[in-house]
Amino acid sequence: MSRPAPVEVAYRNMRFLITHSPTSGTLHRFIEGIQVLDWPFDDGSSPSTQIVDDWLRLVNAKFREEPGCCIAVHCTAGLGRTPVLVALALIEGGMKNEDAVQLIRQKRRGAFNSKQLLYLEKYRSKMRLRFKHSNGHKNNCCVQ
Repeated sequence: MSRPAPVEVAYRNMRFLITHSPTSGTLHRFIEGIQVLDWPFDDGSSPSTQIVDDWLRLVNAKFREEPGCCIAVHCTAGLGRTPVLVALALIEGGMKNEDAVQLIRQKRRGAFNSKQLLYLEKYRSKMRLRFKHSNGHKNNCCVQ
């Protein structure tokens, strides 16, 4: 299976690495000095409210502790579930829903299916990720 290359999506002081799941050949690069969290939901679907809440709590904590750090997120191919989570963070950070989708699709061609697009279109931000702008970027990364 040919998988798209990892891409970085940045907005304000948030940085995300969208990637596919590790293979036996790349696993060692995924687990070196990172925290791994597992929040599974069905392929092609949208996350539960609990997963969204857990995800946004993680994003809030990481970017408050280390502004400009990078959070790596993966699913099987990095085209559906991962872009949805990143889009939710961008929306909660102040980006318009359609702009978040467009930014991710510019960098990750084929991202989102119609069900996920409808979910994101209807999603209403609670403005949970408002950070002070940081010019400094750190190279730290955590994987979800």
